[in-house]
Amino acid sequence: RLEEFLKKEVNLELSTRPEFEERVIDFSEVEQLMNSINAIPAPCAPVINPQAPNAATGTSLRVCWSLFSDDTVECYQLCYKPVSHERHSDEKSEHMLKVRETYCTITDLLPNTQYEFWVSALNASGISPPSEKAVYVTAPSPPTIKTEKIRSCENAALVCWESRDLNPVDSYTVEL
Repeated sequence: RLEEFLKKEVNLELSTRPEFEERVIDFSEVEQLMNSINAIPAPCAPVINPQAPNAATGTSLRVCWSLFSDDTVECYQLCYKPVSHERHSDEKSEHMLKVRETYCTITDLLPNTQYEFWVSALNASGISPPSEKAVYVTAPSPPTIKTEKIRSCENAALVCWESRDLNPVDSYTVEL
């Protein structure tokens, strides 16, 4: 039967002509919706940690912060300045660093000085609000022993020193 069917001539013409309209479809709303789905939001404000013990030397501080969300972050913007008790603080003393990690060690600081730190997170969509400010303090400089004033006897010794810091030092530890 197949052989007989294939020998027949088949008419492939359609009895009616289909009419197609030229329709222009506007996909702008769909495109806008798809772009909004793929867009990442600007990150939330990071939380700056208080100063950790042993995180300071006389000229450096290690500052740490956290991000308590699943935000996408490309880098952080760490800002700091020395704490000034004057009303008209100098804006030029403010410094800014771009950092990829959630910590940074800042060097070339003054000994026994308070610094104010705050941080923002950045991604392709924008910058977060800044964290709250945190105050960190560098360690004091070691005192200078006045060797000419050292006195000793069999059961005692007198050792005098002076601080090289401008700000007062809370206490000293003397080791024998």
